[in-house]
Amino acid sequence: MSQTEYKFEGWMGLDPSAVEGKMVWQEFEPKEWEETDVDIKVTHCGVCGSDLHTLGSGWGPTKYPCCVGHEIVGTAVRVGSKAVGGIKVGDRVGVGAQSDSCQGRLGDCPECAMGWEQYCQKKLVGTYNSIHVNGGKSYGGYSLYNRVPSRFAIKIPDSIPSVEAAPMLCGGVTLYSPLKHNNCGPGKRVGIIGVGGLGHFGVLFAKAMGADKVVAISRKASKSDDSLKMGADLYIATDDEPDWATKYRRSLDLIICTVSSSKMPMTDYLSLLAVNGNFVQVGLPEDGTLMAPVKPLMPRLKLESSMIGSPDEIREMFELVAEKNIKPWVEEIPMKDANQAILDMHAGKARYRYVLSNEQ
Repeated sequence: MSQTEYKFEGWMGLDPSAVEGKMVWQEFEPKEWEETDVDIKVTHCGVCGSDLHTLGSGWGPTKYPCCVGHEIVGTAVRVGSKAVGGIKVGDRVGVGAQSDSCQGRLGDCPECAMGWEQYCQKKLVGTYNSIHVNGGKSYGGYSLYNRVPSRFAIKIPDSIPSVEAAPMLCGGVTLYSPLKHNNCGPGKRVGIIGVGGLGHFGVLFAKAMGADKVVAISRKASKSDDSLKMGADLYIATDDEPDWATKYRRSLDLIICTVSSSKMPMTDYLSLLAVNGNFVQVGLPEDGTLMAPVKPLMPRLKLESSMIGSPDEIREMFELVAEKNIKPWVEEIPMKDANQAILDMHAGKARYRYVLSNEQ
């Protein structure tokens, strides 16, 4: 590996106990440098629910040691001679949940050719806990530096502060992508299930995209005021309104569900959709299952899922954010306090995204 003047160091999970606030700070070796790469000095990194699932091996065995964090913002400090995207040393760039795909290097790939890299079937490389095409391991942004193939380094518009851009790189685009794909805008009544780190982006984006009606749905009434401030026209507290499924029957055209549980009341949720409605599941339960009875689907309902967003979709999202001055609800936390941030995130204290910041 080519030597640099800086070291790759970060918070490392060494075993499943890391999710209990037991990450340790140590050096790691990034993927071997290629001239298509960019090295980034990390200034900010969002804390995503995926980080917790991965630290604790909730989605399957994690490749320890693992440095999580896939909502990375920082400054390009090294740019390869074959880098794409017009990135120059000194540019402010971001990296989301994906750091590479096959890009046609392993044979014909329709998904990569169409710009749907997040659905690459040959080599989908996560920003952490994955193996690159060249055999190197990917490490995330709870760190001082990050190395990433340039296709997945996104220049950030000047008008968007880094602390706000970071959580959009995964959390934001995970909601933007299905909203866009399902033509969110005038004429659509949109429901967002789960007003948390993901769901709050759904409310913000659906409103900015011009939906006729935006409905926030969560269990307790405690998030009602926040949801209305974000732009929701209506808030449904499913634990506090016993007849909610009947009262709001067939009142929505599109639902995006961010809940990561296989025990959600799917029949009741589906009853909220009008004929030809769409239900999009973006939350991923750790057991990987979600049961949908057939009868509630009979009004020509469509049940689908969606995963993060492509580099092009991230750029589109940032254009919308800059144009509409969308402001995510974030809390900035020093990188040195990452272990406590993980614990607080697990306890549900975030309102609504934590963002780690490096002090140097």
